Amino acid sequence: RATIGAAILVCVVILALDVTAGILGLQAQIAQNKVKTVRMLFIECEQSSSKVYQLGLAAAVLLVAAHAVANFLGGCACICSQMEFIRASIKRKLAATLIVLSWLALIAGFSLLLAGAMRNSNPRRNCSFAQGHTLDLGGILCFVHAGVTVAYYVTANAAA
Repeated sequence: RATIGAAILVCVVILALDVTAGILGLQAQIAQNKVKTVRMLFIECEQSSSKVYQLGLAAAVLLVAAHAVANFLGGCACICSQMEFIRASIKRKLAATLIVLSWLALIAGFSLLLAGAMRNSNPRRNCSFAQGHTLDLGGILCFVHAGVTVAYYVTANAAA
């Protein structure tokens, strides 16, 4: 019973970190949308916002923290060879697939959140190609990461 309680606690921590990161990413996009922007064709110039920078950076840090918790406490579900893959149980194959999906969600979400945050790191007006909705897409990927990472953690524990 103690291990089930610990596993539930880890899942709650992962979910809390990822959901908070997702909400911060969405809030950063809302703040970004309120920034004064001048757009000409594909080029847009906008004033930087320290609030957007802080929210985006905080979301990226929380996403990485959630990923670290799941990977350190979930153990390694790596399958290194074709022979090992053939002999692995279905639980281990599923855990290996989920960890790869988790890493993909982390890389994509972190990149989008960081790109949106860094765009606001300079206190001057920024002019660049229109970048769209990097922060809210990063926030949505935090929610995807939450589901995949919790599924990985549960599957990795079941496979162990």
